[in-house]
Amino acid sequence: MEQGLNIRQMLEKREHDILSPYAAFSDRSMGRDTWEAPCDIRTIFQRDRDRILHSKAFRRLKHKTQVFLAPEGDHYRTRLTHTLEVSQLARTIAKSLLLNEDLTEAIALGHDLGHTPFGHAGERALNRICPNGFKHHLQSIRVVELLEKHGKGLNLSKEVRDGIKNHQMDGNPSTLEGKIVKICDKIAYINHDIDDAIRGKIITVKDIPGEFTDVLGHSLGDRLDTLIHDIISNSENQNDIIMSQDIVAAMQGLREFMFGSVYTNKKAKAQEEQAERLLEHLFLYYEKHLESLPEEYRVRMELREEPSYQVVSDYIAGMTDRYAVSKFKELMIPSAWSVF
Repeated sequence: MEQGLNIRQMLEKREHDILSPYAAFSDRSMGRDTWEAPCDIRTIFQRDRDRILHSKAFRRLKHKTQVFLAPEGDHYRTRLTHTLEVSQLARTIAKSLLLNEDLTEAIALGHDLGHTPFGHAGERALNRICPNGFKHHLQSIRVVELLEKHGKGLNLSKEVRDGIKNHQMDGNPSTLEGKIVKICDKIAYINHDIDDAIRGKIITVKDIPGEFTDVLGHSLGDRLDTLIHDIISNSENQNDIIMSQDIVAAMQGLREFMFGSVYTNKKAKAQEEQAERLLEHLFLYYEKHLESLPEEYRVRMELREEPSYQVVSDYIAGMTDRYAVSKFKELMIPSAWSVF
């Protein structure tokens, strides 16, 4: 260790020695909304990653649906395994392009913290019934800024929050690390959802159009390898994250195939209408019975003067699939009783 420098400062110096000039450097971060003394061991983005990893919202992801509601079997992906897969893909690309792997990992781990129970079915339900609508990427920002730590938030850096907020299709992250996560989110859900759809006998390998697999590869591993190599080879020494046109076209075609064959498939989506109605019923119940909300949510309405529908939406969005079902049974279904 150089004289006078602590571990964090050594890491920051190493970034300047190793990383691309297009990387986001930890010691040049735009900082946090509320100032904190720097850690002597971890960089700002490493601290953000750890805060996300140790958050309650992150732990709940393991019981939130990715695509298939209540699948029978232990090997289907959840929102947590999807998040970890996005992180792994994004870190591989960031490392290869000499970009900031810590920032990339923090964005990837936080990008879906605001997802509802029951996947996009839950998002549709809240978007339909909540007066302000609902978008999971904006809810992820609410989670890290307002909801975690009993309303204190995680006080993450601006770069991490920017990457989380802009990971959706029409987002425009301000860092290359955020752009990597945005692309890897799509790569992960398309290819890993194919894997789950085959496992669930929704489609077979032969159903996947050859015009796309001939370009990308005929197995999950081959497709991921093709996509990762394409991004790296086209983005190297560039101030952008770039894919070649034929690869972009093939991936878009594969995405459209998945929407037509899986995401709207009656067998795969048989329970989505029930899930949407369940969340709508919960929303209406809590709007009429605000006293049934946990205390910290009721306090928020008083201290922050937030409308009741926003607080109810926050509460329901934070539920896991099984907790939502449990609360529905508790509140909506009469239980057996006896006079004896």
